[in-house]
Amino acid sequence: MKTYTIHPLVVGVNETDQGIMTYLKDYGKRIILPIYVFYIKDEDKNILIDTGLEEFMIPEGVKETYEFDILEFEDALAVYDLKPEDINIIIHTHLHNDHCENDYKCTNADVYVQKTELEFLKNPHPIDHRYYPDILDDMNIITVHGDANILDGIDVIYTPGHTVGGQSVMINTAKGKAVITGFCCNDKNFPATGPAITPGVHINAIEAYDSAQKIKKMADILIPLHDISIGKLKNIP
Repeated sequence: MKTYTIHPLVVGVNETDQGIMTYLKDYGKRIILPIYVFYIKDEDKNILIDTGLEEFMIPEGVKETYEFDILEFEDALAVYDLKPEDINIIIHTHLHNDHCENDYKCTNADVYVQKTELEFLKNPHPIDHRYYPDILDDMNIITVHGDANILDGIDVIYTPGHTVGGQSVMINTAKGKAVITGFCCNDKNFPATGPAITPGVHINAIEAYDSAQKIKKMADILIPLHDISIGKLKNIP
């Protein structure tokens, strides 16, 4: 089986409350929430996990405090001598707008999403305002049904709850299975002992809880989708 190296790129940042990440815990603690694109190079393919925000504000002092660059999408890709049209595959964790706003720039990409997530995008419930129904209209969409293999060494794991069709991405690396969570969370969701903590934002709390436990058990390298420590890493592993 192939092994890969994952390259995190910070393409946005929000200031929010820790309770947005951890259900019924730590409300009132202000946190910085990085928004990531993860780049993976295959032999003849350039792969992204999510595409992030198109426009964002950077709170004062964030770069200096947390010591990582926060770049526009095109500038982030340029770190690896890429342009948006060089991207061949986009795998989406889910379709909240902060994970897919730059898709339209990747004109040569196949976009992998769960069928249930795409259906919800097209007809979102008012309870969740983060879906833009036409955001993928011009993209070449490939729908996935549950767990699926995308490429040798890259699989998606169906992890609903945060959204109806979230999918975590399992990537074979030289140091084991790395899993990028299909739901918004940070390190506080995965304490060293005891169960994982349900994501603070969810469509279905029970499914969200079960998905978090599932990923915690199966990952050799756990990559919470919004954990701030990831932004300092150039390579995983």
